[in-house]
Amino acid sequence: MKPINVGLLGIGTVGGGTFTVLKRNEEEITRRAGRPIRITTVADKNLELARTVAGEGVRLTDDAFSVVTDPEIDIVVELIGGYGVARELVLKAIENGKHVVTANKALLAVHGNEIFAAAQKKGVMVAFEAAVAGGIPIIKALREGLSANRIQWLAGIINGTTNFILSEMRDKGLPFADVLKEAQALGYAEADPTFDIEGVDAAHKATIMSAIAFGIPMQFDKAYIEGITKLESADINYAEQLGYRIKLLGIAKKREDGVELRVHPTLIPEKRLIANVEGAMNAVLVQADAVGATLYYGKGAGAEPTASAVIADLVDITRLHTADPEHRVPHLAFQPDQVQDIAVLPIEEVITSYYLRMRVDDKPGVLADITRILADSDISIDAMIQKEPGEGESQTDIIMLTHLTIEKNANAAIARIEALPVVSGQVKRIRLETL
Repeated sequence: MKPINVGLLGIGTVGGGTFTVLKRNEEEITRRAGRPIRITTVADKNLELARTVAGEGVRLTDDAFSVVTDPEIDIVVELIGGYGVARELVLKAIENGKHVVTANKALLAVHGNEIFAAAQKKGVMVAFEAAVAGGIPIIKALREGLSANRIQWLAGIINGTTNFILSEMRDKGLPFADVLKEAQALGYAEADPTFDIEGVDAAHKATIMSAIAFGIPMQFDKAYIEGITKLESADINYAEQLGYRIKLLGIAKKREDGVELRVHPTLIPEKRLIANVEGAMNAVLVQADAVGATLYYGKGAGAEPTASAVIADLVDITRLHTADPEHRVPHLAFQPDQVQDIAVLPIEEVITSYYLRMRVDDKPGVLADITRILADSDISIDAMIQKEPGEGESQTDIIMLTHLTIEKNANAAIARIEALPVVSGQVKRIRLETL
């Protein structure tokens, strides 16, 4: 059987892992795919590195465009990253009738609608299992395994860097800045960690999962994004006392009036399995009507875990290479003409519970004033801690957990509480999901 020829764009960590795993498991992969899968060409700016990884028998070039237009190449694997040249290369590969495998969540979250439309028109496949949660086959589960279900919501720890930081803050009681330095020293965080710690990376992934789960277009620009930079050890400790863990979650929920799409630090009951996902691991919890809750757990990054997903996509495309395009699994699970343009709701319309921490004067009547304001906004209290003030201190912390409410009511109540003369500074607010 004639081998499938693959052109690899970028031979960094994941590209190197893809080479290694393809070579090591060549026999197994061929048995599954029905024909050999060979990386015949590699494009990378660093030709020395490419030569070291790829060895003999592979064409090396620093011109990626020569790969996407090469008539000998069947599948292009894009591992360059970013929005710019990667978009041009992917669209050029599609234009030239090549199937595409990509691990580029940023590209798909922002330009996915355009890319899938181009692929549909040309009758080629774009596979992207590696773009979300590394080696965990969550895209396949959402797109195929759960296709009998109405998916109601999903919630994921989908950024290993932030999960490592939050785990260390909880275990060691250290402030955010100290743990970030440790994460950078260990290689868990980039030199510029903005996309991770500000929640952007998780929002790219949540956007992709929401599109597949609910059959809607990619709407990254509508996602609400809040990172972990303002989290304090005190809040992690108070959450623990109340029986909760704080995780950065990517959440997508289908409601009758639209879709919630949000990324933010979230209190989760500590008895939930997902609350106990520690270190750099990832997990996605999916709630669907027929199957109930399913949890997908594993390594969300790294050379070989991500390569595992890249190669699974190569095997899928190889199997379906000659299939009629009309009978392939649709990119976003739903048939292209059945994708519905359902609105993503603004954060003010989100319905959730809240953790509120406020610094108040230790005097009679303060608690009554605060609870009256919450009641005026239709917010009821689920649990509360009032700390004894320290020796010689005239102020103390009050911590409250609320029942479900709409965010705009919480905003109004918080503004009124902050205006009270007995409350100093801002009210600390963290959303809470019981999952």
